[in-house]
Amino acid sequence: MKRSHTMKMLSILLLGAMLAAGCSSNAANTASKTAATTNSTAAMTATAEQTAGAASAVELASASAADQADFNENDSLIAWSADSATTVAFSGSAATVTGSGAKAEGGVVTISTAGTYVVSGTIADGQLVIDAPGDANVHLVLNGANITNNDGPAVHVKEAGKAIITLQEGTDNSLTDGATYADTSEEAPTAALYSKGDVTINGTGKLTVTGNAKDGITSKDDLKIMSGTITVNASDDAIVGKDLVAVKDGSLIVAAGGDGMKTTNDTDADKGYVAITGGTFHITSENDGIQAASSILIADGTFEIVSGGGNTKSTKTHEEQFGGPGFRDQAQMQTETTTTAATEETESASAKGLKGTANVAIAGGSFTIDAADDAIHSNANIAIFGGQYSIASGDDGIHADTALAISSGTIAVTKSYEGIESASIAVSGGEIHVTASDDGVNVGGGNDGSGAAGGDMFASTGGVLDISGGYIFVDSEGDGLDSNGNVVMSGGTAVVNGPTMNGNAPLDYNGTFAQSGGTLAAAGSAGMAQAPSDTSKQLALMMTFPSTLTAGTLVTVTDSAGKTIAAFQPTKTFGSFVFSSAALASGESYTISTGGTSSGSATDGLYEDGTVSGSTKVVAFEMGEKVTYVNESGVTTAPSGFGGGRGMGGGGGKRGTPPTDMPNGGTPPADMPVGDQTN
Repeated sequence: MKRSHTMKMLSILLLGAMLAAGCSSNAANTASKTAATTNSTAAMTATAEQTAGAASAVELASASAADQADFNENDSLIAWSADSATTVAFSGSAATVTGSGAKAEGGVVTISTAGTYVVSGTIADGQLVIDAPGDANVHLVLNGANITNNDGPAVHVKEAGKAIITLQEGTDNSLTDGATYADTSEEAPTAALYSKGDVTINGTGKLTVTGNAKDGITSKDDLKIMSGTITVNASDDAIVGKDLVAVKDGSLIVAAGGDGMKTTNDTDADKGYVAITGGTFHITSENDGIQAASSILIADGTFEIVSGGGNTKSTKTHEEQFGGPGFRDQAQMQTETTTTAATEETESASAKGLKGTANVAIAGGSFTIDAADDAIHSNANIAIFGGQYSIASGDDGIHADTALAISSGTIAVTKSYEGIESASIAVSGGEIHVTASDDGVNVGGGNDGSGAAGGDMFASTGGVLDISGGYIFVDSEGDGLDSNGNVVMSGGTAVVNGPTMNGNAPLDYNGTFAQSGGTLAAAGSAGMAQAPSDTSKQLALMMTFPSTLTAGTLVTVTDSAGKTIAAFQPTKTFGSFVFSSAALASGESYTISTGGTSSGSATDGLYEDGTVSGSTKVVAFEMGEKVTYVNESGVTTAPSGFGGGRGMGGGGGKRGTPPTDMPNGGTPPADMPVGDQTN
């Protein structure tokens, strides 16, 4: 199969995703301030290019899936004629063959030439074997066939150019193997439906495959599913194609003791893909739901995936120290990262929803994923150009080792350790809601690591969190928006609730936070709170309250004319509030108030329009020319130590000086680690 055109398209697609994230493998390992600034500038330029090409990117992702699948004319071969077909009728313990090209010996039928074979009847211990020339296309019509083999596969394609299996309209068919096979050699078959060559399944009938020994359906070449209702129950992997698994349409109901659907060829650059253009998938798997030895390409489809028993069955451990989520020392981080890398080499340790060993590109579809491990995972890049996602994860909601780009779609991460994580992240569109027990959106190390460059928790990596459009809502126990490198925000809206503990912050970055557009509202603990950098083109304010405010307390910013500039009602307790939008003006007088109610319309607690009544004035101040820091007494300087501008260029204070007391009460222990050590 020739896939050079597909490879070219996919390369363009993923290059666009990487450019939008403003990263490269070399940049990811760069810790210098100069490199961080350069990457921020590059990210802003790339974002404009990516936004302009968002529509074509969706088409490209869809085309890549269809092109990689390479559906051709004979894959759609369904029609057959009784006059020219050979019939195979199973009954009792024997079979009857009418026509040429096949013979029966007891309950075993062997097909030896190209042609159409219509199979019906039931056998309790028999087999259908295809052993034809290497260029022969064998059209196998299952017309109410129920084949059980007690000591081997029910259908064994030993050799053929391609086996095209049609599920005849209106029929129920089943294939079942035995718990143990008579053939125990290295080359022995491993599935109830097993083929050494290409296999295509089409038609509108039903097929139930039971893999008692190991796998359900396995092709040692390409496996394509065009249509039909297919139920697979397997003690190990349910659906396996070595070089390719491609699905055009149909309904797949899968229960697997191993992986639900997978490819295994990890040595050939143009093979090992999973390509899906449509269909309905109900997958329950002990290990990964859908796993590709190379890349996963999805154009459309409806997916319901439960892997590893779901998020409540997660075996992931995230050791923590003082300060709660995210407060691990370097030794603990190294232990966890090493352990994760080691266990992921063991197939049984991986229970992800979607997993691409290379890349994952999704143009559309509906996804409901409940995973013990990452819900969507790539060892390289992820590009999401559309679709609807409801995700619950025992680890990360969406994780890419290298780069992650989101330009469209509706994403709800309802439960996760870290919501969205990659070495670089670009968001140019879409609607994203994240709930995380640690960081909400995290630009950190690759390979599920969270450490900064060179093991220095405060060093800036070359990674970039680039927000140029879309909507992001974060509810986090750890950092809200977190980057071990830089943050660039030129558009869109970001709303952050949390954390509540002082060991983390609503905004956390090691490099710079350059904001030139968009709306940012972030409320959470004050102990390590940061605002955007003073180098930002758009104004911002950061308010530190004299005491912690209860969840649901409205915070209002009004101008000298009494107009409401911002009204935000955080869902968690908070001691700091950061706000930035184009509505802020230098030299203007503003008042910050708390309490009361707003008559405006709210989205996740952020109000538009309307007026506020019943609030209490906290402070009045004049907006400066950059970032304005405010407390109950008025304008102040950027917090030092754990607070404010502790990143490079962050706006004042130098990160890394332990405080003598914690904001809002409490005294830190003598061995308290300095700063957020995971980001």
